[in-house]
Amino acid sequence: MLSLQKILLLHVLACLGRLAHGSDIIHGTKAPENSMHYMASVQNKKGEHVCGGFLITEDFVVSAAHCDDSSPTHVVLGNHNLKSCNHQKIKIENKIIHENYKSVGLGDDIMLIELSEKVKLGHGVEIIQIPHAEINLKENQVCQVAGWGKTETVDDKPADELMVVDVDVITSKNCEEQWPGLPANVICAGGYKTTKGFCQGDSGGPLVCHGFAVGVVSFNYNANCNYPNYPNVYTDISKYRKWIDEVLEKKEIE
Repeated sequence: MLSLQKILLLHVLACLGRLAHGSDIIHGTKAPENSMHYMASVQNKKGEHVCGGFLITEDFVVSAAHCDDSSPTHVVLGNHNLKSCNHQKIKIENKIIHENYKSVGLGDDIMLIELSEKVKLGHGVEIIQIPHAEINLKENQVCQVAGWGKTETVDDKPADELMVVDVDVITSKNCEEQWPGLPANVICAGGYKTTKGFCQGDSGGPLVCHGFAVGVVSFNYNANCNYPNYPNVYTDISKYRKWIDEVLEKKEIE
């Protein structure tokens, strides 16, 4: 007989074909201009937005590991409107993907983007704090997720303006019931019995609770963003704080 662990792994692999990278904000509103100045647009060499991210130091942005599939070359900070020229565009120096990452749906979906130069703080650019220790979010706790992704499942065009929406935290128990074989070190919020959450294009953006970036947008189910039956899944940043600190400390020594 197959062990329970193998059965769960097979289930996860079977579901991978129905996973969708997180990309767009559903049923949200435009983010106020004086807010969320830590948001970064991760872009490719054509200048196209491919993922979200968020600034945690003057020269490091956090995003999702699967965003590397889009071959990003630079990040844009400092303006909610991606069509505006009033922003900082900085080349990517290095991308550090967590060593345990294999694919979306199997966990460890986190990446640190090292910038080629330090950003100029102020004028619409600021750093967001990440948890100093492991966190325990409460059921139905209201957090926020933002991004430049699509605003409807059927709409193939990403948003030019940064969009934000409130989402409720879903307990690990409830999330595991909906996602058999759910990977470790994740947070679930939005989707599942609601019409609010992220969709394709918001990947890599932050789940923000009480002013801290606590999660990284990872995946939802079957690219169905309008009425998702499954919770939205984020990488739990607090579980990777030691790894993040090690990467940052190594950079300081160099």
